[in-house]
Amino acid sequence: MILDDLIHLKFPTGKFVDPGKLNLEQIKKHISDIEILPSQIEDEYKKIKSNGLIEVAYRPGGWTARQVVHHLADSHMNALIRFKMTLTEEHPTIKPYLEARWAELSDSRELDPQISIDLLKGIHLKLVSIMRNASESDFERVYFHPESQKEFKLSTASALYSWHGQHHLGHLKTINNLTTTK
Repeated sequence: MILDDLIHLKFPTGKFVDPGKLNLEQIKKHISDIEILPSQIEDEYKKIKSNGLIEVAYRPGGWTARQVVHHLADSHMNALIRFKMTLTEEHPTIKPYLEARWAELSDSRELDPQISIDLLKGIHLKLVSIMRNASESDFERVYFHPESQKEFKLSTASALYSWHGQHHLGHLKTINNLTTTK
């Protein structure tokens, strides 16, 4: 497998690019993407399950379908908390987490991914409600990420989590495509 193939498997939608200043229409598009993600994930997961691919990784050394789905719930749970902190505190410092280690915990390796899909549905209902009711100035509020040593506007976070969902949806689609390429 050549390097370009591995990069495409790792980043099926490309790497996240900070979009800079976003207008309200762009933010609304990200909110819509976030809103529909749980159903998209559920649809791909159902295909994965019916094809017996739950324990298949999207690339060599990558996570299994099970781990990807559980990771999405973990990550977007953190997104919800980050949005709430940023809307209620002045310039909060968020708490990073070791996502690769979380993916190795028993819940991510053993539990039915439908549990995290159901969790993702609830998280996204709450997140979309908060985002749709946020003002333009709310999206200018920032949190500090100590791991990257960067400030993130909520507008950028909306783009990041929209991308993040599509990024992992791409991983699940890659796994599903394994049945058509055999």
